[in-house]
Amino acid sequence: MWVNPNICQKLTENKFRFLTCAVIWRQDNEQPRGFTMKPSVLPRIVLLSGMVLFLASCKPGKFSTGRAGFKANYLVARAALESGQYDRAVRQYRALLKDTGPLEMRIRLEEAHALLRNGKFDRAVEAAQLVATHLTGAGRSAALAVQGTADHEAARSAVLRGKAGAAELKRMQSAQAALSEVLSINPELDPTGAMKSRLAQIELELRMAF
Repeated sequence: MWVNPNICQKLTENKFRFLTCAVIWRQDNEQPRGFTMKPSVLPRIVLLSGMVLFLASCKPGKFSTGRAGFKANYLVARAALESGQYDRAVRQYRALLKDTGPLEMRIRLEEAHALLRNGKFDRAVEAAQLVATHLTGAGRSAALAVQGTADHEAARSAVLRGKAGAAELKRMQSAQAALSEVLSINPELDPTGAMKSRLAQIELELRMAF
């Protein structure tokens, strides 16, 4: 995959156009009263973060991932993610990580998103935390959004099964801290207010369940 540095400038100028084209994931399953979830903003965040990380990799001269079929394999992974084939998406992202070059954190972030969508919350948290420790700014915030949502979903699921112990409390608090940081530092990543609604839900659940 080759990137012309002139294209990087054009993408920088228009990156928010990509944001408006993102699809918002809605969790439609009915939940017990007091635990109803709001629409999530994760796909929107991941798409924006991917663009930010892509732009960050643009440098004068030519750029290559170092593997001939990288672009095609990446598009397969994205298509699997966006079509709900989460197991396949995770496998594709794992394969891409063998040779990602400067795009490693983008791939890891999208892998974390696929894991979150697939209900693999512990693995999603682990992957997102790794990205968050390596990035700053919008990239870190996007990773924290994935981590916070995964922590919240894992803790909430446990609470709904009657488990509300110290481990669940810690995960709820971790989710609260992660989403609070995102909204404090990069509020523009929550254009619909869905993340703010999730944070309010976490605060409600903390009062009700612990």
